[in-house]
Amino acid sequence: MTSSFEALLPTTERALVHRVATAQAEGRTPSLVGAVVRDGEVVWTGARSCVDGHAPDAETQYRIGSITKPFTAVLVMRLRDEGLLDLADPLDKHLPGTGVGEVTIAQLLSHSSGLIAESPAPWWERTPGDLRPGLTDVLGERPLLHPAGRRHHYSNTGYTLLGSLVEAVRGVPWEEALRTEILEPLGLNRTTTQPASPHAGGWAVHPWADVMLPEAIHDLGLMAPAGQLWSTATDLCRFASFLAHGDDRVLRAETVREMRSPAVAPEEGDWDGGYGLGLQLVRRGDRTLVGHSGSLPGFLAGLWIDVTEGLAAVVLANATSGPVPGVVAADLVRIVAEAEPRIPAPWRPLPEVDPALLALTGPWYWGTYAYGLAIGADRGVELRPLRGPGRASRFRAEADETWTGLDGYFAGETLRVVRREDRSVSHLDLGSFVFTREPYAPGDAVPGGVDEGGWRGL
Repeated sequence: MTSSFEALLPTTERALVHRVATAQAEGRTPSLVGAVVRDGEVVWTGARSCVDGHAPDAETQYRIGSITKPFTAVLVMRLRDEGLLDLADPLDKHLPGTGVGEVTIAQLLSHSSGLIAESPAPWWERTPGDLRPGLTDVLGERPLLHPAGRRHHYSNTGYTLLGSLVEAVRGVPWEEALRTEILEPLGLNRTTTQPASPHAGGWAVHPWADVMLPEAIHDLGLMAPAGQLWSTATDLCRFASFLAHGDDRVLRAETVREMRSPAVAPEEGDWDGGYGLGLQLVRRGDRTLVGHSGSLPGFLAGLWIDVTEGLAAVVLANATSGPVPGVVAADLVRIVAEAEPRIPAPWRPLPEVDPALLALTGPWYWGTYAYGLAIGADRGVELRPLRGPGRASRFRAEADETWTGLDGYFAGETLRVVRREDRSVSHLDLGSFVFTREPYAPGDAVPGGVDEGGWRGL
């Protein structure tokens, strides 16, 4: 959306600077960089450093750890959209011989496969990847801890398998698929598997003293699809915009929306969090955020998107522990959303409308529940309760003159118009639910019939 409100207000910018400065100081990190993107444009960047005059900028690389996982998930979803696999497929269909081939691709994407969280010792994040030359070295002797599909259990090993799956189906290394299918089309020129100058160094800060120790940086080998990448605030802002809106060169909007939808129940005790297909989901007050956090020794990262507000924020730091970039990024989104709410696009009438479709609008009744049917974009419709709680959904128009539910209770369900012999409209059928123009009118096609005595008083 183009408007005269692209630049942030000075008061908003100062609040963002204050949040980043506080995070760097209280988190005791050598440096921290933050950025905010609104409607696809970076509207603010800021940074703090322990070295005067040497603050990083939005083009400085940091290691992003598990924010690598959404990239790997995008590669898998591309294979699905191309018809090369199905998310319900067992892993063994495409990557045989792992010993855990009964888990499905969807379960791996959503961390519900029951796999171990980490590979066997030594700790994979602080040791060279060549210590784990094969998938058996990554999975160990007891890779399954929980029944597949029963609970959310975060698994780095699961994303190692997904990276190997991409290589097996695509026939090229994961890194090559990443570069040609995501990085190059989206223009993420500063996102790489190895550090490229200028980049931050990784540091450990002593928990009880203001002193630092450099962290070793290792190539993760087979574990790379779970956490290898380096990136910048600018590149991650661009990636966040893609995750919000899609890009037909990489994934269509419908598929990224699918990735953002909850795929597994939250873990007990964390009812404000969940996981989609490669993306974390959280509730912050009345705001829903999607994205991912990341960490590797020496680095912390956070990326959150508020699709409704058209906002996203990225925070990167070069410390093993200290600040929590995910919390800071969520705060950056909140600051802008509260100080400068999104300006809605102007209302405009539809370019054209089908009179037959227009005739379907207005009140409909499911029993005695009153609903309203309105025309949406591209011949789609919306069905919403007119009073009290109810099941609201948007519907996409199909070529056979039906509609498919996009959200809510009726997601995936079919809405169709049922006509009488004279072609007049009898009722709407929505997954066997009958909607009539009047509540329980005589002669209407109400399942179970209508009492012959009709409506009556006391």
